[in-house]
Amino acid sequence: MSMNRRQALKTTGAAAAVIALGPLAAGAASAQARNEALFTAKTVNDAVKLLGGSPIESKDITITSPDIAENGLVVPVTVSTTIPKAAEIYILVEKNPNAFSAGFRIPDGTDPFVQTRVKMAQSSDIYAVVRAADGKLYMTKKETKVTLGGCGG
Repeated sequence: MSMNRRQALKTTGAAAAVIALGPLAAGAASAQARNEALFTAKTVNDAVKLLGGSPIESKDITITSPDIAENGLVVPVTVSTTIPKAAEIYILVEKNPNAFSAGFRIPDGTDPFVQTRVKMAQSSDIYAVVRAADGKLYMTKKETKVTLGGCGG
């Protein structure tokens, strides 16, 4: 079977993409394994260990969430920080069946500010963990009371 020019370009282009993306796929596989482990972490301490260590308490992180949430299914949470070169922000909920709720990568030159909604099974502390570009972890927490549980409660 003879190959025309179009088929040759498709074949070589696909092969070049596989070769070029190979190292990225390997890194993505290890990140995926860590993320899967994070989603199964039962406690805040287990999740923090998976993130890479023991964070330093910081007043440079601000968590905004309601003091009393009427419905644990949709609790609005905002995290911002003034820590220089914040690279990642994680949100953990202490008394949920799985502590890890959300994780965000912060691109260079972007304000370290995230806003999302989390489920809360019951009243508990919400933790924000920030990883700086140098790898150091910082953490703070805020209590939010829930009147109607969101994780089957």
